[in-house]
Amino acid sequence: MKLGFIGLGIMGKPMAKNLLKAGHELVVYDIVKENMDILVEAGARAASSSKEVAQQCGIIITMLPNSPHVKEVVCGENGILEGAKEGTIIIDMSSIAPSASQEIYTICKEKGVKLIDAPVSGGEPKAIDGTLSIMVGGDKEVFDKVYDILMAMGSSAVYCGATGAGNTTKLANQIIVALNIAAVSEAFMLATKAGVDPKIVFDAIKGGLAGSTVMNAKVPMILDRNFKPGFKIDLHIKDLNNALDTAHKVGSPLPLTAQVMEMMQTLHADGFGQCDHCGLVKFYEKLTGDEVVSK
Repeated sequence: MKLGFIGLGIMGKPMAKNLLKAGHELVVYDIVKENMDILVEAGARAASSSKEVAQQCGIIITMLPNSPHVKEVVCGENGILEGAKEGTIIIDMSSIAPSASQEIYTICKEKGVKLIDAPVSGGEPKAIDGTLSIMVGGDKEVFDKVYDILMAMGSSAVYCGATGAGNTTKLANQIIVALNIAAVSEAFMLATKAGVDPKIVFDAIKGGLAGSTVMNAKVPMILDRNFKPGFKIDLHIKDLNNALDTAHKVGSPLPLTAQVMEMMQTLHADGFGQCDHCGLVKFYEKLTGDEVVSK
């Protein structure tokens, strides 16, 4: 199937490659030419704009940083809607505010274009492996139509409800991930300060109730001092901002999320915003003057 793919960053690039591996024909666009060149080498064709992608493809995937970027790519000058035919499907896999998804959906609907929100969880490693968890909001019949496309990039794709439900689910995911990393950082700093090797603590507790996918993924990175971003602190700040804004609109208190947001904002101010979000441990290391490392 011929697909469009717009947004070839840390996540979009491997996701697009997996679509090529699955046998799909791809037309790609990114504002960074080098990102397009990598996909062209892998077998894709480059377009000169989002509009041109839409002129060539009936199904278009977007993977962009935040709400304003999606709105510009879809609705702006030389955007998707300028080139899209009636019946075109947009699969927005960006993590944005649910209210933004609903707004863009309404604009698309007026043009006869269908949009679903389909954010992902799993970071760069699962984007590379094609094992992302995909959560989808929008029209169920559109979800059913593109299910096989989604499964070329993920190990699961779950329909969550009406437009915005996918991004609401992603916000819940991001709250849990952020708080989990903060809890891991706090606990392993305690072990370090008490003189117990954090590697031994990890081995002892990872099979128990405290064990989690987050801990298994992030503790080895912390112990190796590997803060190369699979998912950046600055991007997690964006997600928590969207979570807090959404929570204020619906009247749901997020006191723990607000606390972790302040920790991340401190790290951003200290110049660590481009680190992986496991860099939250650096907040505790700043407070104690110690590093969480295996002895």
